[in-house]
Amino acid sequence: MGGFLFGFDTAVINGAVDAIRDWSGASSWLLGFSVAGALLGSAIGAWFAGPVADRYGRIVVMKIAAAIFFVSSIGTGLAWDIVALGLFRVLGGTAIGAASVIAPAYIAEVSPASYRGRLGSLQQLAIVTGIFAALLGDYALATAAGGAEKTLWFGLQAWRWMFIAATIPSAIYACLASVIPESPRYLVLKKQSGEAADVLRRFGGNSLPVEEKIIEIEHSVDVEQTRSLRDLAGPMFGLLPVVWTGILLSVFQQFVGINVIFYYSATLWHAVGFTQDDALVITVITSVTNIAVTFVAIALIDRIGRKPLLIIGSLGMALTLGVMTWVFGTAPTVMVAGIAQPQLGSAAGLVAVIAANLYVVFFGVSWGPVVWVLLGEMFSNRIRAYALAVAAAAQWIANYIVSQTFPTLAGINLGVAYGTYTLMAILSFVFVLAKVKETRGLELEEMK
Repeated sequence: MGGFLFGFDTAVINGAVDAIRDWSGASSWLLGFSVAGALLGSAIGAWFAGPVADRYGRIVVMKIAAAIFFVSSIGTGLAWDIVALGLFRVLGGTAIGAASVIAPAYIAEVSPASYRGRLGSLQQLAIVTGIFAALLGDYALATAAGGAEKTLWFGLQAWRWMFIAATIPSAIYACLASVIPESPRYLVLKKQSGEAADVLRRFGGNSLPVEEKIIEIEHSVDVEQTRSLRDLAGPMFGLLPVVWTGILLSVFQQFVGINVIFYYSATLWHAVGFTQDDALVITVITSVTNIAVTFVAIALIDRIGRKPLLIIGSLGMALTLGVMTWVFGTAPTVMVAGIAQPQLGSAAGLVAVIAANLYVVFFGVSWGPVVWVLLGEMFSNRIRAYALAVAAAAQWIANYIVSQTFPTLAGINLGVAYGTYTLMAILSFVFVLAKVKETRGLELEEMK
């Protein structure tokens, strides 16, 4: 549910942007802030989620995130002006950031090593399902009202109900967080070894040597030591090498441009010559494709490992992005509102659509789910919550940078934009080969 709300809350505004612009009469800067403000809030939420989780527990962070999701959904739906809407979006973003940290950490800490990768991949499946649900819900509400700007129920416009709809999964998240057990690693950290043993027996089965596992966890978390962000300090520009690896995994996951596909795809395809209806259909196909290939990742991640999937993904993304760079970079252009827009013929358009969806396939089977799995398991028990918080905050900042710079790059030439993402995919391949270590089958207590 944390991942679902993560995806839902970041995507739900897509169907409301035009209606919000007409309602508010806001400048492009304020309108952009209402869209991107959630990303900045997510970086803040991710940064603070780790320390809170280490002090008060993983479940407490889930409940706080659910409450913030609920409040921000109501506030955004009832916003009295564009500034209020933007601020509630930032507030909702803090919950997204917290959920992005706590879900992979908790899943890794309760999952047996033999299928930890598959369970960790559920985070990405939940995210892309949330994105799809938001887009589908936006469409259904706008259709029911006759337009996102039209009044639907109780005198509120349809776009307001798009945000208020998130209260339902928020409430479900809070309820479910109240019935699952606390992480055994956190319980050991708080010297509650008996409760930790009960959780390990519940999830690990009778074959797990629980007493030995408790001793291993006690050694790995160092229960006598007070934890803080200072624990991440190391020789490489002030941070431990493993923390830099987590940060760069997060940054590359965004710098290959995946959210350009999800944030701008309908606008992009319409701009290069497809009809608006065709552009929306392509966007839906892309979203469904992303969900489908995540199941492939779940099937493969514990069989062939994390690093091979990342390598396959980097090579596939570099190839498909390269094709898109060539198609858009060599297409004839026309001036629209002072911006050169490529005009794709039928053959070039088909190639671009195929390449874009294959790009989503390679991302969805590799960097989408695998990065979340690695972030949940690659750090030692002593620093996991803090290191994951820093890495996730870096990811949200990278997401914001890509989202904000794409219109500028596209304004120069779409070939330049996709060429930049192609370069990032190539660099991600080199980075994985050189720095990423395989974690398949290793217990969390073996992480150093």
